[in-house]
Amino acid sequence: MTRGTPPSRVAWIAAAALSALAWWPIAFAHAVLDKSEPARRAVLVRSPTHVRLWFNERLEPAFCVIAVLDADGKPATDEPARVSPQNSKLLELALPALPPGIYSVQYKVLSVDGHTVKASYTFTVKKP
Repeated sequence: MTRGTPPSRVAWIAAAALSALAWWPIAFAHAVLDKSEPARRAVLVRSPTHVRLWFNERLEPAFCVIAVLDADGKPATDEPARVSPQNSKLLELALPALPPGIYSVQYKVLSVDGHTVKASYTFTVKKP
């Protein structure tokens, strides 16, 4: 007779593992960037009028910011970003006309579940 793990213990371990996997998304939930305009690494022939960031979770408007910086680290605008009144997963920032150059979009958002996400990406405005 071989000695092994009793079937009841195997069932208990399997149930515990499945339970842990079921809670995984809840334990590590945070806002994830779904889409952006301009897109990451976009090369544009015209200056964008807005930066728009769509997330997979609703955002806390008072704790969400976007900064668009030029290659020298200077802000492209002093306007504040805002969460769209029609879509609580969309963060927008109006932009003035941008001269050709490389720009960094830096954002920090707080989702309604209490998790903060901070990230950045770049886009380029080329001469027409």
